[in-house]
Amino acid sequence: MDEYKLQGLSCSNCAREMEEEINKLENGEGSRILYNSSKLVLNKGVDMQKVEKILSADGAALVKEHGDEHGHDHSHEHTNSSTMKILLGMSAIIFFSAIYVDSQLDNLVPIIMYLTAAATSGYPTFIKGAKNLLKFKFNIDTLMTIALIGAFSIGEWKEGTLVAILFGVNELLEGMGMEKARKSMEELMKVAPKEAILIEGDKERVVPISSLSAGDLVLVKSGQKIPSDGIVESGKSSVNEAAITGEAMPVEKEKGEKVFGGSINNEGVLKVRISKEYKDSSLAKILHLVEEAQETKTPTEQFINRFARYYTPIIMIVSALVILVPPLLFNGDWGEWFYQGLAVLIVGCPCALILSSPIAIVSGIARNAKNGILVKGGVFLEQLGKIDTVAFDKTGTLTKGHPYVEEMAVYDQENFFRIAGSIEKSSSHPIAKAVMKKISEDSENQAFSEPEEINTISGQGVAAMIEGKSYRVGNEKSLECSVPSEVEQKIQTMKANGYTLVIVSSDTDVLGLFGITDEIREESKEIIQDLYSSGIKQAVMLTGDHDKTAEKVAQQVGLTDYYAGLLPDEKVSKVKELTSKGKVAMVGDGINDAPALATADLGIAMGKGTDSAIETADIVLMQDHLGKLPSAIKIAKRVNNIIKINISLALGLKLIALLLTIPGLLTLWIAILSDMGATILVTLISLTVMIGEKSKVSN
Repeated sequence: MDEYKLQGLSCSNCAREMEEEINKLENGEGSRILYNSSKLVLNKGVDMQKVEKILSADGAALVKEHGDEHGHDHSHEHTNSSTMKILLGMSAIIFFSAIYVDSQLDNLVPIIMYLTAAATSGYPTFIKGAKNLLKFKFNIDTLMTIALIGAFSIGEWKEGTLVAILFGVNELLEGMGMEKARKSMEELMKVAPKEAILIEGDKERVVPISSLSAGDLVLVKSGQKIPSDGIVESGKSSVNEAAITGEAMPVEKEKGEKVFGGSINNEGVLKVRISKEYKDSSLAKILHLVEEAQETKTPTEQFINRFARYYTPIIMIVSALVILVPPLLFNGDWGEWFYQGLAVLIVGCPCALILSSPIAIVSGIARNAKNGILVKGGVFLEQLGKIDTVAFDKTGTLTKGHPYVEEMAVYDQENFFRIAGSIEKSSSHPIAKAVMKKISEDSENQAFSEPEEINTISGQGVAAMIEGKSYRVGNEKSLECSVPSEVEQKIQTMKANGYTLVIVSSDTDVLGLFGITDEIREESKEIIQDLYSSGIKQAVMLTGDHDKTAEKVAQQVGLTDYYAGLLPDEKVSKVKELTSKGKVAMVGDGINDAPALATADLGIAMGKGTDSAIETADIVLMQDHLGKLPSAIKIAKRVNNIIKINISLALGLKLIALLLTIPGLLTLWIAILSDMGATILVTLISLTVMIGEKSKVSN
């Protein structure tokens, strides 16, 4: 599908109607107008002349995007905005001049001036409204055109002109509000690097990042952006990873360490071996997902859009009843109630209502993205604001994820290290690495055997055949031999100390015990308290570790509850149980906890840019800590509250305007001000999402 940048797109309801018309064209099925990002996605083979005709009928136009390598923007929203401001200014001058002339003269001059002022500010609306009337298509442009024609037909020149000017101001404000939200998102897109210095032998040349391949060597000078994900081949420097993680503090990098594309080299010179093409880099994936996230419709937005489709026809029926019922049944004055009916038509504008959600949603997604929190769509942002329970994995989430052996008990000096090392040497599990590190420290020249057979037993550990004999390395569930009382006593003592047990055993004997601990993150306790203050009612831990270790961690960080000894499928069952009682977010590392993340109402992964985390969860914390989670929840709750306030204002002001018809007090300018006032309030309130304290950062 082809993607185009749109200009002149300022009305979400109009965007929806244009999208429906384009979908009716041959090969137009599935085409989308992305109102929030001001883009059009078209199938190949669509008649472009017909598409442009549909767009131009609503004052929009398209420009083909030429790609990032050109480094410039083809959008001309600012030009349209400036033109509209000039026209509205001219219209206002003519209008107030007409009022002065009207007070001095009694002839056609002021009428002509009123018509000129109305035409200057409202001609796009009149043209679209007239076309819609011929097609019997009724939207806000149609309603405004009918109302203005009606007002002028009964001699309400002054009020009709004022309505035209105020409606123009209203549309300008609506467009400017959405454009402000779009620009906050576009600022994120600017972090993408454009060029790189490619090293070829002893030569260097500047190339666009799109031409880089995995394996290329690039030079990154001080102040330059790293072009794509890679490994430092030489050099040492501090790197600003804020574009990826939202962390302002620089991170020291040297040979062999991973770097992210889009991060900035602060000082020194780095040579980086590219590991991924830019399109597959962490930053590219983040920017793509953030851009897509703008266009996902929340349940609230879907409801508003459905409601808006019926709202305008209902208002037209109410308008007809206002015009007809009082004169026919209550001897009302036809002219007076015709005027009231025209005012009711203007109340039919659904713009403020439709605008009540998207600006707040886009602002919320953009603000979280700047904090290094990737929310994959408005629906997940809305869901995050409803969460009342957060379930955590333990290792790497509440703890640092770097376990080490704190205590050992050896019962078979000859075989303990040899068997443990033979089984664990090829494992990448953090606990296996802790075991191997301890073995290397205590027995540097330890010889290992190659297992004839090795199997992982879920929730227990690893079983292997070595030299024809069966051995196991795992927790208490892995034991198949009898356990002497002194060994049992040692097991219970280690558990009471909060250690994770790794037991090495054969079919007949326990060879020894490793007591492993994982340091609790310094920020975990404070973060849990912040979650409670942000409105979370329960913070629980789900872990496969034994009860004593889980209890120790839960007490230290202040959790509401914990569930220990859980197998992966039992974690899923526990999440299902929790979701039956409330809205649950599961926080894990995005790899081992994938089933639980998928089962929860919301999956939150701690990934620091890893592919698996980005792909698995609904929300990704791009840091390696929980420091930004309370902030993300507060932003989401704020967005949800703002949307509720906006809907109440949009409908409340219109309801007040409609109620004024009962005593016959509704006027044309009050009607347009009810919508204009709602639009201004909705826009300003939504944009406050971008304002606030910076979220807490833990390092």
